[in-house]
Amino acid sequence: MRSVATTVNRVLLGLLGLVLLVLGGSVLAVGLGAPAPSWWIHQGRDDVLLSAGERTRWRGPGWWWPVVIAVLAVLLLLALWWLAAVLRRHRLTEVLVDTGDGEGAHLRGRALEDALETETAGLDGVARAHVRLTGRRTAPKARVRLLLEPDTDPGTALRDLTDRPLAHARESAGLAALPAEVRLRGARHHAERVS
Repeated sequence: MRSVATTVNRVLLGLLGLVLLVLGGSVLAVGLGAPAPSWWIHQGRDDVLLSAGERTRWRGPGWWWPVVIAVLAVLLLLALWWLAAVLRRHRLTEVLVDTGDGEGAHLRGRALEDALETETAGLDGVARAHVRLTGRRTAPKARVRLLLEPDTDPGTALRDLTDRPLAHARESAGLAALPAEVRLRGARHHAERVS
């Protein structure tokens, strides 16, 4: 589901960027003396965006221009929020480890992910494991995806994951808790032809 949302987000951003690029490029080109395109709303280089008649048309109601400015400000804030959401990293780059001496140490998030992945892949019945850390550096969360062998009990695999790799990671990093979201998937057993 997340990949669909990411794809839709990227397509919308691309389309919006393309529209803004075409409009902005057209304004720049006409401003520099290029002939106006056929769809252009103004006739030439010296035309203004809003004529005196268009600007003063709504001067009577005192609410018009403050509302226009407020709507544009809200649109700007929404665009900035969207940009921040797109640029935000979803993977935790470092974990703050409590060393017990009042100081702290920084553990690379990727190193902890690799250690969790390696230990989890070594569990009985686990064909493949993928771990990603999210959250804050003082309160990380683990997203674990497990591909289980066909005859593996999911409850046993989940208990083994909780008791061993997650517990070891939590203790070694000095974390009070390491919540995990675990997705289990069973490997497909391929039938073999016997002759």
